[in-house]
Amino acid sequence: MKNNINILLTSVGRRSYLVKYFKEALNKNGEVHVSNSSPLSPAFSHADKSVVTPLIHDKNYIPFLLDYCNKNNIKAIIPLFDVDLPVLSQNKKKFKDIGVNVIVSNYDVVNICNDKYKTYQFFKKYKFNYIKTYLTVEEANEEINKGTLSFPLIIKPRWGMGSIGIYEADNLDELKIFYKKTIKIIKNSYLKYESSKDFSKSVIIQEKINGQEYGLDIINDLNSNYINTIVKNKIAMRAGETDISKVINNLELKKLGEKISTCLNHIGNLDVDIIIKENKAYILEMNARFGGGYPFSHMSGVNLPKAIIKWLNFEQINDLLVEKKFDAVYSKDIDLIEIQNYEKEWSCE
Repeated sequence: MKNNINILLTSVGRRSYLVKYFKEALNKNGEVHVSNSSPLSPAFSHADKSVVTPLIHDKNYIPFLLDYCNKNNIKAIIPLFDVDLPVLSQNKKKFKDIGVNVIVSNYDVVNICNDKYKTYQFFKKYKFNYIKTYLTVEEANEEINKGTLSFPLIIKPRWGMGSIGIYEADNLDELKIFYKKTIKIIKNSYLKYESSKDFSKSVIIQEKINGQEYGLDIINDLNSNYINTIVKNKIAMRAGETDISKVINNLELKKLGEKISTCLNHIGNLDVDIIIKENKAYILEMNARFGGGYPFSHMSGVNLPKAIIKWLNFEQINDLLVEKKFDAVYSKDIDLIEIQNYEKEWSCE
């Protein structure tokens, strides 16, 4: 390790495992700082330093982070939440000017991943297998009447994440009801920020495809050069995240990952959900960040945090991003931690 590097993980939430991975990668040659808009963030207890920030869309959010980076000699920021990605991506130059590398894809890439209708258009443009997607009930109903679309259909927020506002409709009446309900949920949640330009186009309707689900971690370096694709067979899911998984050596899905990387040109990790039906791989969605399935890749021997530290130090990564073990089954666990200084740092008064 050439230089001490202080890392800031923003919107850290419950990603305690990433804090631990980065601390191990730094090996005491730097600090792991974390931030979140709420002190009720379990990962705070594992970091070297933590800070409560303004909300992401608050006008003071970026000035706050710039000031924090200056005062704490931060060399790199890694955002962990979809809402955070476009805000930090648009402000990369401000951080670069003070010597901070924001490890996030360019805004166009982030926009393609966050906006599920743009994701669909991206798949269509580059001739990937895609799931039929519509913006309005009228568009979907027209296809139903033509016989080119059938129930059940999935209704979800266009700029959604996790399992917020996702419904399955078995007929036209349910489709109309769930479509309106999803808009209501969007307006009353943090999903409203990206949707507010036009709430009438903030929901998507998709055909339902049944099959085996897989997760991909598609890793590029900090210059968007393709490195590797880690393939995970999803065994169990919970609230939109993979709970139990097995890392496998599927060469076809690895090739698919390389093609996605070449077309998208993201930076760092791209978390991708795939479903296989009748031997065809359909891409469900993409997240331009560390995803909830990354720990399974890490358990197989891949060490992206350490690779990032080495890239920041202009060092070679050797085989850090190559799997060392296939076919072991891994499961997430539940642990309890004490929230430190809750009354001191946070008050309703």
